[in-house]
Amino acid sequence: MLTVDYDLLDLRPGMTVLDLGCGEGRHAFEAYRRGASVVAVDWGQPEVETTKRWLGAIAEAGEAPAGARYEVVRGDLLHLPFPDASVDRVMASEVLEHIPDDETAMAEIFRVLRPGGRAVVTVPRYGPERICWALSDEYHANEGGHIRIYTRSVLRERLAGAGLVPGADHHAHALHAPFWWLKCAVGVGKPDNRAVRAYHRLLVWDLTTRPWITRAAEKVLDPVLGKSYVVYADKPAAAGTASLPSEPERTAAAG
Repeated sequence: MLTVDYDLLDLRPGMTVLDLGCGEGRHAFEAYRRGASVVAVDWGQPEVETTKRWLGAIAEAGEAPAGARYEVVRGDLLHLPFPDASVDRVMASEVLEHIPDDETAMAEIFRVLRPGGRAVVTVPRYGPERICWALSDEYHANEGGHIRIYTRSVLRERLAGAGLVPGADHHAHALHAPFWWLKCAVGVGKPDNRAVRAYHRLLVWDLTTRPWITRAAEKVLDPVLGKSYVVYADKPAAAGTASLPSEPERTAAAG
């Protein structure tokens, strides 16, 4: 289940991409399959191990093009272990809502991006998330849980405050919003509830088969019910200079 639109991210083969708070690696996998040099970062050791194992499986299956590379590291998003202006793209999907000092995390995204680079940030959308909080404290009030709900304007303002220039945005996963409302209503810790299990089977069927009817429904419903808000933001090129070339451009120039 991908939240990021890789075309809007303008991800190209050979680019260096950070997947921050990678979880179990879903966005890193797709970037790797598209030929990027992916560095997946998470603080959780189990998440790091799972992502590394699956990226290795993708490599062994030959699903990534020649030249694509991957690395998985355990790291703190407030102190990223990467030099200034060293990566072409940054993905931070469903992670900032967990971080008390989100402004420092955004400043780190700005720092590691090359001038002219692009970041994508996704967070739970305000409306659907507010309903989840109203229905269940268990949903968010736990160790490592969600500590804030972003409005569109606040997220864009904070990204701009870090020096980034917010651009295109959209919503995603409309079919998932009612699922989480249902889970919150019956109890997040009750996965065996009959209604929850039935809805979960629907989501798994949608994920594995991608039928046209649910794809069409989600496209129509995303602007209204989309569970995630997604925004793309650029780091301005240095004053008086062009954007730094990406890895493919540097390689072509060297040749």
